[in-house]
Amino acid sequence: MKDNLVLRVNNLSKEFTNNNETNEVIKDLSLSVEENTFTCILGPSGCGKTTLLRCIAGFEDYAGEIFVDDVLCKEPGIDRIMVFQDFNQLFPWKTVIGNIKFALKKNGVTDASEQEKIAKEMLEKTHLSGFEDYYPHQLSGGMKQRVAIAKALALKPRIILMDEPFAALDAMTRTELQNEVLKIFEENNITFIFITHNIQEAIMLGDRIIVLGLGGEVLIDEENHIQKPVTPASNGYGDLWKKLHDSLYLAKR
Repeated sequence: MKDNLVLRVNNLSKEFTNNNETNEVIKDLSLSVEENTFTCILGPSGCGKTTLLRCIAGFEDYAGEIFVDDVLCKEPGIDRIMVFQDFNQLFPWKTVIGNIKFALKKNGVTDASEQEKIAKEMLEKTHLSGFEDYYPHQLSGGMKQRVAIAKALALKPRIILMDEPFAALDAMTRTELQNEVLKIFEENNITFIFITHNIQEAIMLGDRIIVLGLGGEVLIDEENHIQKPVTPASNGYGDLWKKLHDSLYLAKR
């Protein structure tokens, strides 16, 4: 086993029961993730991508084992922070900086000046300086996602889990936030696991790309060596896009 593994998933299985019918979403999935890497996970709807993230985050019971830094994870913890697709992840009655300070306070940072310092640093990292006193209803969807990312960064997690966080954004805002997340990744010692349906997004962001089939079967697990910043004209882009596209097509059958 590599010494720099931050996450190990061993024989993960998860099933849901509805109206006496059992649906096994993930069966015996195993994978590991090295620290300070950006892993993108692709797969058709129903293959267990979000369920996998929710199990890692500690939001779901499961069979098998999930370790972060060799500690078994069965409950949520600030070492794993999840950013959702839903824009309404913030307390609507708190300002932008108030949302970040609240997260810090709940996780042991009680000194007001320290909360202020950390919160402002995170707002600067996510290009939100000047919006400290805005309320969520005054922000666009993209800005709300920036606040959610800033709040996650403030807690200094080992892993940031992102579940299609840009899927509902317009193309220009999505590209802008992709670039910002990539910059945050490059400037901070944090591991990202990023769910997406978008092949181009996976190639642009990920230094590792995993394709899941139905039942959580790993169809592709490949390092992405295309030099960043990635564009469709980048060397190797077309071949990798086709390989991922063909795998996704087969995964749906």
